Amino acid sequence: MDDRFQKIARRIRDEGGRALVVGGFVRDHILGQDSKDVDIEVYGLDLVSLRNVLEEFSSVAEVGQSFGVFRLKGLNADFSLPRRDNKTGTGHRGFEVQVDPHLDYTQAARRRDLTINSMAMDPLTDEILDPFDGRGDLTRKVLRATDARYFGEDPLRAVRVAQFVARLEMEPDEELATLCAAQDLSELSGERMFGELEKLLLKGRRPSAGFEFLRRTGLLRFFPEVQALVGVPQDPRWHPEGDVYVHTLMVIDEAAALRRGDRDDLALMFGALCHDFGKPATTRVETDRISSNAHDVVGVPLAEAFLKRLRASTRLTCQVAALVAHHLAPAQFHRGGAKPRAFRRLARKLNAADVGMELLLRVARADHMGRTTTDALAREFPAGEHFLQQVQAFDLSTPKHDVVRGRDLIARGFQPGPEFRDILTACRDIQDETGWTDPVHVLDEALRRRSGASDS
Repeated sequence: MDDRFQKIARRIRDEGGRALVVGGFVRDHILGQDSKDVDIEVYGLDLVSLRNVLEEFSSVAEVGQSFGVFRLKGLNADFSLPRRDNKTGTGHRGFEVQVDPHLDYTQAARRRDLTINSMAMDPLTDEILDPFDGRGDLTRKVLRATDARYFGEDPLRAVRVAQFVARLEMEPDEELATLCAAQDLSELSGERMFGELEKLLLKGRRPSAGFEFLRRTGLLRFFPEVQALVGVPQDPRWHPEGDVYVHTLMVIDEAAALRRGDRDDLALMFGALCHDFGKPATTRVETDRISSNAHDVVGVPLAEAFLKRLRASTRLTCQVAALVAHHLAPAQFHRGGAKPRAFRRLARKLNAADVGMELLLRVARADHMGRTTTDALAREFPAGEHFLQQVQAFDLSTPKHDVVRGRDLIARGFQPGPEFRDILTACRDIQDETGWTDPVHVLDEALRRRSGASDS
């Protein structure tokens, strides 16, 4: 830990209090994993005394609406006092939160969600406080509620359990599964739900396990676009693994193996999750085949609606929409013998959504490998390899915007209007066809072709 935490803990001790690191940092420390966020609970001091101590080290900001949580400038940590939850007839779900610096740690830890998050560590002695055997549960790989009476205080905890199922590959016990199934997620904000799904998809070793837990507990109904995938049949020639839901779970696990720790990982994972949202509405069962024509097109507004409810960023929503719309392109281009013009058009469309060809290929690869066909089991994706070769051959790794702009036409004496638009469209077609990047060259060719067409 940062040495400053120990210095602060010593000052708190000098004032008659005790600082304990609590929650996820302790869990990750025991698992040998890095953790960025530090939560410190301070016992034996009131809020005024705690603030006075913290102000000796840096400027202090107070966050939280109903109780004091302090943050120090330049230090990634929250400092708070232990809280007592009193059952009342008012307040959030009938609980009234009260700060109580005189609680002992066991009493305070009862309000935490899971036993693995109910451990604490003394930064001065490295002593681990574990009143509910969270360390034993880590060893047994079992998730348990710390205290069933308090678990329902926040319904988001049910989604957090799904996140830990995916991240830690631990199984909830029967009581915890029952508690989760009883939660009503409809009252949660989109932002909070997004935060848990983000962790599930970015940190999950097996994201599929988290979604499968949501399905088993009936909570998948709060994600209707995902719920709709359950039971939708697929043609066994292309998808012998099962229905669209089974395929999607396999795809997100494949996508997880393609994460790189960069800013595109979230688009990769949500793109994998959403790529077949259009299949429930487009699937047709015929005598000898099952088809889902145009599911890529139909899936775009569904993915956008899903992300909008989660209050996802505009950038992410645009990226995922583009990935859903074009996730079939690598296979289609290979099968249809696409020419450079098609690649350049695709590159421009993706570029407008801040998506690179390589990111699209990763989603397509996950889609291809997330099934049990012969080539997928052999870990072969010929269409993807060909697509990548073509992208590299055509220098499409950094797609360009239109090289000829309206100002170029105005400089040649043209005025905005229908002819203006037609010339720009012709310039775009020539750019896609040839790969030229010189605006003068492209415009000259467009005008030459236009003049030739007029002469004929």
